[in-house]
Amino acid sequence: MRSLGVSIWPSRSLAAWLIGSSVAIGAANVRAADANHPAVVELFQSQGCSSCPPANANVNTLSQRPDVLALSFAVTYWDRLGWKDTFDKPQFTERQWQYARAMRQQDVYTPQVVVNGRVEGVGADPGEIEGLMSRADRGASGPAVTLSDGSAEIGAAPAPAHAAEVWLVRYDPRTLEVQVRRGENAGKTLPHKNIVRELVRLGDWSGQAERFSLTTDDSGLATAILVQTSGAGPILAAAKRKPPTLSP
Repeated sequence: MRSLGVSIWPSRSLAAWLIGSSVAIGAANVRAADANHPAVVELFQSQGCSSCPPANANVNTLSQRPDVLALSFAVTYWDRLGWKDTFDKPQFTERQWQYARAMRQQDVYTPQVVVNGRVEGVGADPGEIEGLMSRADRGASGPAVTLSDGSAEIGAAPAPAHAAEVWLVRYDPRTLEVQVRRGENAGKTLPHKNIVRELVRLGDWSGQAERFSLTTDDSGLATAILVQTSGAGPILAAAKRKPPTLSP
């Protein structure tokens, strides 16, 4: 994992926002996303980053939409600057670096939004995120994904040109208020939602129907499945499921 010497200062984020920086990988303009084929919006952020709250608020709002799977990944490289994020994991920082390598970027920064594994931007402006979602829209393409209590089923579909992986995501759908006592956000209480707590690779998908067993989770976390081209490439399909206590 590369975490030392990265560009993490707010000026990097602001500059990216001002110039409208975004990189596209395999973007396809197809049918709009819906509840069965949600757009995947991944936010990489840290409680120690003073530029993150606006993007965090935007993604929190997006999380209420049935056609969006919003996931918030807390990264580790701000920890050394006065405040350790209460949700971060090295694995999440590595996921962001995988996107950087896939998109041929030399560093990582916060806040960063990645949509469907295809385009990226800062996310500080709601209009920017909507634009990214439009450019990276995969709509109803990709295999069907069905989630139940004990399994995830990936339907048959045309085989991807490159290998694809199936990922299990467990995230907290509640709004969690975090009091930050040190660092750039010292004294602030920051609302976090859809914080990712687990990211587990279940196996591969190559076009054939596949079924993956899932362990029972009674922690109150929501569950999502991502079918993603290997190497942090485009996300081909996704599904989400609330914990039973939050189901309609």
